[in-house]
Amino acid sequence: MGIPWDDVVVIQQGKDHNEPCIVTVNCPDKAGLGCDLCRIILEFGLRITRADISTDGRWCYIVYWVLAHPASLNVDWESLKTRLLSACPSCLLSYHFNQHSTSPSPPPIYLLKVWCVDQKGLLHDINEILCNLELIIQRVKAMPTPDGRVLDMFFITDGMELLHTKKRQDYVCEYLMDALGERCISSELQLAGPEYGHLQGFSSLPPAFAEELFSSELLDKLSLHPLSQDMTTLKTPTVTVDNSLSPVHTLLQIQCVDQKGLCYDIMRISKDSDIKVAFGRFSSSVKGFRNIDLFVQHNDGKKIIDPESQKTLCSCLKEEMLHPLRVTIVNRGPDTELLVANPVELSGKGRPRVFYDVTLTLKALGVGIFSAEVVRHSTQERQWEVYRFLLEESRDFPLTRSQARTQIVDKVRRTLMGW
Repeated sequence: MGIPWDDVVVIQQGKDHNEPCIVTVNCPDKAGLGCDLCRIILEFGLRITRADISTDGRWCYIVYWVLAHPASLNVDWESLKTRLLSACPSCLLSYHFNQHSTSPSPPPIYLLKVWCVDQKGLLHDINEILCNLELIIQRVKAMPTPDGRVLDMFFITDGMELLHTKKRQDYVCEYLMDALGERCISSELQLAGPEYGHLQGFSSLPPAFAEELFSSELLDKLSLHPLSQDMTTLKTPTVTVDNSLSPVHTLLQIQCVDQKGLCYDIMRISKDSDIKVAFGRFSSSVKGFRNIDLFVQHNDGKKIIDPESQKTLCSCLKEEMLHPLRVTIVNRGPDTELLVANPVELSGKGRPRVFYDVTLTLKALGVGIFSAEVVRHSTQERQWEVYRFLLEESRDFPLTRSQARTQIVDKVRRTLMGW
């Protein structure tokens, strides 16, 4: 028993840019499907403004209302549909499908080497091109040379899953060189070798930096740095647990500040905590706040009764909704380094578009990037993805001034959170 493949994912576009597009997914259910779908939507630069989720554990029906951020690229809706379809279990299986099928193997990692004439904003321009090509950055290493050139090494996966073909590889290199024009000296693409394994190594952040980024006491602070005046009114999110309304589900009622990626963050926590969302409603934002109702169970089908389990889940949700990303600026010897960190899914996947948003903000501020890299850092609780940017000093934006540093942190956080 199945449904036509074209009806698994249906996208109804809005009449104009201000009207949300409606994305409907109707397919067999699987553990973590909601998280996977939200991740793909976020990869395409879209913001979920509202969502309804319903599943009986075997079949699910999900509706997302999505908007493109004004700074986002033009959305390729057909590619989005294809990517969402790839995340859905096969609808050609029977209604009573096997939920315990083996997980797909991780996609192959490719190394893209780009030699360029170094200029401000170059990293973001390349990132924007890769987003257009549906290439997902896993790691970055940018290495400038004394003669004004830079070697950018991007370790990437392909959302279209075609990089194993020479045609796709040639197209990527040619598209990149054409788009960059005279700034690009050469580009080459190949399957990543041992060098990727070396860059996967965990970072050795100084203890003081790690403490500032990964402190578990962030719920008692508003931010790692002072924020602009209109952001000082942010409130700690509230999570209420109610076991009286349903004989088989626990109701989580959440109120929090609206932000980009909110639906993804909550579904990621549910996935990594082995919590199933049977019914859920993400209401539209009202005065910058969201109300969210989730009927949930443990993966074994039982309600969340244990007080310690409730406390742990609520604490995790509050922390992730208040600080899904960490941003700070530190001194690295005589240099200034911007650090941005986000939690990594248990599956090993980092948050989409972080590198894109940070480089976009630095380009808009006119702040040059001397070097950049993406590394992993492990704390006692979890694994983190850390973006490290060594910033260039300039007369127009003196990084020695605290006001300039606060402005960078503020603008980067605003862009990442969609404020």
